[in-house]
Amino acid sequence: MSTSMKGTTDNAPEPRPTPAPRPAPAPQPSDGPQPPDEAALLLPVPDDDGAPFWEYAARGELRVQGCAACGELRFPPRPCCPHCQSFDDRWQRMSGRGRIWSYVLPHPPLLPAYAAQAPYNVVVVELADAPRIRLVGNLVAAPDAALDSVDPARIRIGAPVKVAFHEQAPGVTVPRWLLERP
Repeated sequence: MSTSMKGTTDNAPEPRPTPAPRPAPAPQPSDGPQPPDEAALLLPVPDDDGAPFWEYAARGELRVQGCAACGELRFPPRPCCPHCQSFDDRWQRMSGRGRIWSYVLPHPPLLPAYAAQAPYNVVVVELADAPRIRLVGNLVAAPDAALDSVDPARIRIGAPVKVAFHEQAPGVTVPRWLLERP
């Protein structure tokens, strides 16, 4: 059976990964040609609290920061638990499944790289394992498909989705979403 997720799906907490060098905020030139639309897309700029999220994504794992003291999950990542004020955290593996909670179809004027792909979608996904956690991303037909690869008429609030990971630029992997029932 083929899957778009890498790694195991156990939900055991794992210690914070060893920090890796941070990717540059802008794409670096590569040896191979990049499609012009990918080269100009905005890239995440991780801070100290959010860096582990991106490090796990590069491994093909969807993890959310949680409190090591009280167990509450939180997103976006931050240094202190809003429930018990502990500064101890852990990164909980998520199943990678969720449902579309909301979405938007951006219309021009847009940045040139995005305008070339319009109409595309931006979805807000409510995680199945943690319904209070919602992540923003794109619904695509395949992990490496273009942002406009899903017909907007197929997007429905509540549609089940699963995570996939896409290397958007060298050293920068982002979570994307695939319909569970294409």
